[in-house]
Amino acid sequence: MTEDARDADAGDDTDADAVRDVVGVGLGPFNLGLAAMLDGVAEDVDAAFLERDPEFHWHEGMLLEGATLEVPFLADLVTLADPTNPHSYLNYLRETGRIYEFYFYETFQVPRREYDDYLRWVAERLDSCRFSREVTAVRWDDEREHYVVAARHPETGERFEYRGEHLALGVGSRPRIPESLRGLPEDDVFHTAKYRYNRDRVLEANSVTVVGSGQSAAEVFQDLLERRPDHGYRLDWLTRSDGFFPMEYSKLGLQHFTPEYEQYVYDLPQAVKDDLIPDQDLLYKGVDPETSAEIYDLLYRRSIGDRDPDVGLFAMTDVREIESVGDAYALDCHQWQEEASFVHESEVVVLGTGYERPIPDFLDPIEDAVGWDERGRYEVTEDHRLAVDLPGDVFLQNAEVHTHGVGVPDLGLGCYRNAQFVNRLVGREACPEDSDTVFQDFAVDRFVEHAPGASRERGSETTATTTQDD
Repeated sequence: MTEDARDADAGDDTDADAVRDVVGVGLGPFNLGLAAMLDGVAEDVDAAFLERDPEFHWHEGMLLEGATLEVPFLADLVTLADPTNPHSYLNYLRETGRIYEFYFYETFQVPRREYDDYLRWVAERLDSCRFSREVTAVRWDDEREHYVVAARHPETGERFEYRGEHLALGVGSRPRIPESLRGLPEDDVFHTAKYRYNRDRVLEANSVTVVGSGQSAAEVFQDLLERRPDHGYRLDWLTRSDGFFPMEYSKLGLQHFTPEYEQYVYDLPQAVKDDLIPDQDLLYKGVDPETSAEIYDLLYRRSIGDRDPDVGLFAMTDVREIESVGDAYALDCHQWQEEASFVHESEVVVLGTGYERPIPDFLDPIEDAVGWDERGRYEVTEDHRLAVDLPGDVFLQNAEVHTHGVGVPDLGLGCYRNAQFVNRLVGREACPEDSDTVFQDFAVDRFVEHAPGASRERGSETTATTTQDD
């Protein structure tokens, strides 16, 4: 920690000359987890985490009744790295008087609304969190050798300046809507991220169409399916995917969300990664099996007695364009397997078209110091730091899928990544950096290391001598 930071009040925004150890930009679960871990195990680190919203929110537009986390509660902000940290989910239950209720709840997947409440509980306990701070620029001070982060209050326009030896970028993702589907009234055609805000309008419609086949689209469809008897709208679900397939959730399949697999992916040539990662959608983009089962069971019950549930599910269909036609919208659809086009009309369209992670404009002042690959993406170090030609580190939170693979957005790996950041900040192993956490090996050298005598060298190849069933 610098002398400047030790002399400064950690909660004082007025001392523009104070140099903190780290300044975080964005407060989603990952940067909030870093703040919580620093508070729990490295209290001598002076940090400030900046968020443009006036208070903490996590996917507020999708906090539907009955929706649960897709990972166990152990993937909270701190537990997998430090179970004794006071900002754990179990301590949240203890402090809010719900520990016995949770004990009898008997499930690992907790309500998403409660997880959001837990995150806000942590954010309110941490002095390092600053809200209503929209970062506008990050530059490097050559003379004093630290980052200077300019921010403004979104409502009042008040200006702030924060200085830090290091940065932690946790700006997260934003809803992605294809260009051809934009420019329409946002009350009628909108992303799933705004579903709860627009649900009253949806329930008034005569017809509703959900586009996409990921978990968010499935949860919106399920919610509308459950409410349909009281409102009577026609409900359709379209996706360009091959089908409404479940997300991979087997115990062996989940081993792709581990430090070992992340390391394996990082060591692959970039061209191999670029071919591999897009083909792994069902590891993290499919429908939760329980959600899929609940939708099917509801459709089955609604069809008893030769009734028509007045619901349509149609896969392999690309929605190419949406146009206004009177009081409804015409969806230009193309079934790509049959190569057949058709028009589908709907009063309301909910787009489950995913998220994107653009490069933030506030990095423009240090753009020349940042390492970029040939496709204009961040170059990233093995331990999740931005490759930058400056003395100060830039820790990346969920911006390195292209280098580290599908586990990057996973809440369960947030602690592992943050443990590396904490240890680098304090210069010692304040948090364990786990290894050998799964039964599976991904790289040849690891398999050979774990099974000596099971292979022999032939030139540049390693050939297994163990027998296999046909």
